[in-house]
Amino acid sequence: METSSTNSIVEALTRAIVEHRLHPGTKLAEQKLADHFGVSRTLVRQALFQLSQNRLVTLEPARGAFVAAPSADEARQVFAVRRMIESGMAREFARSATPARLKALRAHVALEKAAVEREDVSGRTELLGDFHVRMAELMGNQVLAQLLGDLISRCALITLMYQSSSAAAHSYAEHAEIVKALAARDEERAVQLMDEHLRHVEQSLVFDRKLPSNDLAKALA
Repeated sequence: METSSTNSIVEALTRAIVEHRLHPGTKLAEQKLADHFGVSRTLVRQALFQLSQNRLVTLEPARGAFVAAPSADEARQVFAVRRMIESGMAREFARSATPARLKALRAHVALEKAAVEREDVSGRTELLGDFHVRMAELMGNQVLAQLLGDLISRCALITLMYQSSSAAAHSYAEHAEIVKALAARDEERAVQLMDEHLRHVEQSLVFDRKLPSNDLAKALA
């Protein structure tokens, strides 16, 4: 029962953040949330900790919990680092592509397509990011996979909040084209497509949107 209560709080807050009903930087007061959901502050605390693990919430000592607030500058810096790393990864993957690796990547892209089509916002965001980590894992490079995982988790909230459905659909289509280039062992094409893909994702982020509410009750209604 407690687990389901915690999960329902996590889902409600995630939805409010993703749907732009809660503004980055909004304070998430434990007592207000406990009153709203009719649960103990302990359950609220558990939910907020879970959301902090997903980078949707930041927990600050002596100040409390806040909706995470990734900046446009942070997004640009993260994508710059990703382009440097992932261009090299695409080249190496094309050189060492095997039927098994390509089959695994195609299966992942099929999952992305399904999530985009059913408009599963959090699911598609996770899958679109995991594509890049999956490439590193299939190459057997755990250091690269971990490094990319950390970078992509920093991107997750940024894309979750600022990427449109049409941009997500383009991302899936671009992943499919990258896999075709990898299958053809076309290193230059794979590198070019990866660079263009990451630039397209960055350019598709919309930061100058209408600011949502800072009122918890209204945002969760």
